Amino acid sequence: MFRQAEALADDVNELSTRIALQANDLLSQEEWASVDRVYLTGSGDSHHASCATEMAFESLAGVPCEPLSSLRFLKYGADGMSAVGEHALVIATSASGGTERVRQCAERARHHGGRVVALTGAADSPLTRACDRSLVVGLPRPERSVGIRTHQASLLGLLMIAIRLGEARGAYSRAAADALRAELAALAGPVNATSGAIKERCRQVAHLISDAPVVLMVGAGPGLGTALFGAAKIVEASAVFAMGQDLEEWCHVERFADPADTPLFLISCPGRAHSLAGAVAARATALGRRVIAVVPAEDTVVAPHAHTVLPVYGTTREEFSPLLYGLFAPYTAAFLAERLGRLPFRADRPGRLPLRADRPGPGPVG
Repeated sequence: MFRQAEALADDVNELSTRIALQANDLLSQEEWASVDRVYLTGSGDSHHASCATEMAFESLAGVPCEPLSSLRFLKYGADGMSAVGEHALVIATSASGGTERVRQCAERARHHGGRVVALTGAADSPLTRACDRSLVVGLPRPERSVGIRTHQASLLGLLMIAIRLGEARGAYSRAAADALRAELAALAGPVNATSGAIKERCRQVAHLISDAPVVLMVGAGPGLGTALFGAAKIVEASAVFAMGQDLEEWCHVERFADPADTPLFLISCPGRAHSLAGAVAARATALGRRVIAVVPAEDTVVAPHAHTVLPVYGTTREEFSPLLYGLFAPYTAAFLAERLGRLPFRADRPGRLPLRADRPGPGPVG
């Protein structure tokens, strides 16, 4: 996990241009321009990446976007599939390309006339065979993990598609689209700086929360997707129960739960909900929560109310923030597992449940 976390900056450098070129060629200009709605579907980390990029599709591409887990999409979403038609773009994400229900989503969407794109790390897979087109975000030097580098690759793929869609629909010029792509590629520097700054802090945070029976992570907008991803890494790596929640919903429900000192990771970049995040941090601290703030290094809104700060270095627009604000998750999860003496997916537990068919060994299925 540590090795994968430390490879993230290099991956941004190596993948950005290739992914951008692939994204540009997914559809014809006429097909891009006709898209009037986007559905994002996946399971696990892939669903979290969808939640984290919903804002990008709506603000950069200017189209309604709905991120739906694979089961919800298949059984309950898209108005019972009646809304999926030739002007809908469905992006089915699975790093392995073998997640069965995501493949089923793709097949169902195609049956109802939607344009379906596979976003995956596997060029020849059940998912790519089920889709009209594919964006393959294969990693250099891949290895099994709890879904760290693959999650970032999925984020990059979804964001590049959102930029291309906005460009094709006339939301901005080619030059402006290229500038957005350059912004994404340039995040390699802040990713590297932030990773270097927070690694040892994450070790301290793991020590701080190692006695907790449950860990909560909250965020708003793209930050909610990051919170879901961060909670998943804690569970997968250390078997500590963790959950991600919407910033406002935490105020309505989980703030009343015991124990009073439950660790609360509050993920907030400067953006639409940052001032609310400051108020929530103050309330949580007053209730006795151990607040760990994932905020800009120079933050003065949330940080003053936090027990501990995991600083983010570099600035980016809110739509791109998951690439920076999720970096704490693999480090914290790995240090927590190390401290508790546990292996990812409880591989150290005798008699554990068998791994699913689409997860032949410890590694990503989203």
